[in-house]
Amino acid sequence: MQRLVDEYLEYLTVERGLAENSVAAYARDLRRTVGYLTHAGATAFPEVSRGLVARLLFWLRAEGLAPRTVARHVASLRGLFRYLLTQGYVKDDPTAHLESPSPWTRLPGALSEEEVERLLGAPLTSDHAGIRDKAMLELLYAAGLRVSELVSLRLSDVDLEVGYVRCHGKGSKERVVPLGAKAQSWVRRYLASARPRLSKGRMSPALFLNRLGRALTRQGLWKIFRSYARAAGIDRPVSPHTLRHSFATHLLERGADLRAVQMMLGHADISTTQIYTHVSRAHLKAVYDRYHPRA
Repeated sequence: MQRLVDEYLEYLTVERGLAENSVAAYARDLRRTVGYLTHAGATAFPEVSRGLVARLLFWLRAEGLAPRTVARHVASLRGLFRYLLTQGYVKDDPTAHLESPSPWTRLPGALSEEEVERLLGAPLTSDHAGIRDKAMLELLYAAGLRVSELVSLRLSDVDLEVGYVRCHGKGSKERVVPLGAKAQSWVRRYLASARPRLSKGRMSPALFLNRLGRALTRQGLWKIFRSYARAAGIDRPVSPHTLRHSFATHLLERGADLRAVQMMLGHADISTTQIYTHVSRAHLKAVYDRYHPRA
């Protein structure tokens, strides 16, 4: 791969007439990006996929690079693949749909997998409320749900036979997210034993109920979450959204396809680019089962 990078740099110098400083900047950026691609398992440029390029951009962001610096890396890599395509070294350009990243807002820090395990293990499941809370926390992490999405879930939104949850996000947009075995198990236990007791005989369509048999509120979920965060020994500021961010971070750290994670989240908050808008449910399920820590 380095041989082709050197050939491209020579092309920039001889054919394009770029200044020495510009070529040196291209060389630095490509050394970083090609080094990541090689470390990720690509031994030749035809092996570089769109998903791998997407993970590269996430890694550049995780390294703390400024948006302008990431944009420069995108431009250098795009230029390299255009050259490789015209020269016949590759048949497909995995950077063709990339856009330079715009400035982003800082995301809340994700919990480590060990912290998530402590948090999810905090509820005491000897009573009905504890079983409900365990099911809620498992579902929050399993599907990366927003608080509003969790408390608005209806009984009909969960399909435990197939292993999906249907949620309604911002702008009334609906999405379907796969569920791991542990989340399915606890939601099933909640529905079988805890919810009938919590319902107090009320006929509510809501999935999660409070002690009065009514739909759990956002405020109620926040109070529950904070109490378990303290019980788990997490002494830094966290919120239910922290589990959502942890969901995305852990999938990506384990090599999941960024576009599939974006689909599961329902928006592009964590993206540095927008690529492909269609991912089949079967593909979402396969990605989730392979990469989610609690699938």
